[in-house]
Amino acid sequence: MTPLLRQLEGLTVRVDDVIYMPSLDAPDERPHPFVYFISIKNESLERVTIRGRKWIVREDDGEVTVVEGDGVVGQSPVIAPGENFSYNSYHVTRGDGKAEGAFFGETEDGEWIFARIPEFELKVPGWV
Repeated sequence: MTPLLRQLEGLTVRVDDVIYMPSLDAPDERPHPFVYFISIKNESLERVTIRGRKWIVREDDGEVTVVEGDGVVGQSPVIAPGENFSYNSYHVTRGDGKAEGAFFGETEDGEWIFARIPEFELKVPGWV
């Protein structure tokens, strides 16, 4: 049975920056690498452990990629009230697109919660 999820008031996600990074390795069919910087801030009264994430990337050509996995960049960060967790990662695309999603976590009481990742653009620069 899937646990019920609630959006935890005060647990927020911010996209700090998105950078086109052509120096990163990318396959020929997806030649456009983007590095994104994310901050998860806990302004709630509960300690939260981030257990997983789900990303949805919609490219302008209509292709949709869903990426799900445990933790965040190989970690399951514990974020206490008033703390934040920041990281960066990257995604490769065929062209322009948009990304959004959610982080899933657990409170100390074992309640499953989520926080939405706001949509952001993956825009290939005109100089490419």
